[in-house]
Order: sequence, then C-alpha cells, then structure tokens
Amino acid sequence: MPRKKIDESKTLHLKINTEELSDHQIRLTKTINNLLNHVLTTDEEREYFTSSSELLRLVATAIKKSTFSEENQKPIEYGQQALEYCVDILSDQIYEGELVKYDN
Repeated sequence: MPRKKIDESKTLHLKINTEELSDHQIRLTKTINNLLNHVLTTDEEREYFTSSSELLRLVATAIKKSTFSEENQKPIEYGQQALEYCVDILSDQIYEGELVKYDN
C-alpha cells in the first residue's frame, strides 16, 4: 500500500535541545514522542490500552534515567522517589476527576 502524503499544514514540528542529553535519552525522547502520537490517533481498543501502558512505562524510564536522577542516586534514589510521588498524585487526580488540565 502506498504511503499517504503528509499534509504539512497539519504537522507539528517540535524542537528539543539535545545538547545535554545522552544518546539513550535522545532515543527515549523520540520513542516517547512517536508512541504518544500513536496513542492519540489509534482507533483500536487493544492498541489504545497496550500503547498507553507502554507510554507511561517509557516516561517512567525517562524520569529514572534523567541526568538529575542518575547523578543523585546516593543516599537517596531520587528517580524512584519521583516515580512514587507521580503515581500518588496521578492516582489522586484520576479518582477526583481532575486529570484534564492543560495549564497550571
């Protein structure tokens, strides 16, 4: 099947300064971006749920592999603590129905 021509007027171009990112962090950022697009556009239920789960796992990986987390592992594992904090806040917001916020 031939590829569909991309309408450039409906394309979002993101610029990310990668100067301070490792090769692993760059690959992770690209993968997260692609998977986010897939989650937002899929029309299959199974893909929606499995891709959503994978997206959150990859974002958690990015948090744990952040420069701050990697440089500050002792005596406190900041990456693990940040993820635990995120899960707590996310759980609260899911059950309180406050998840959809675009701006602070």
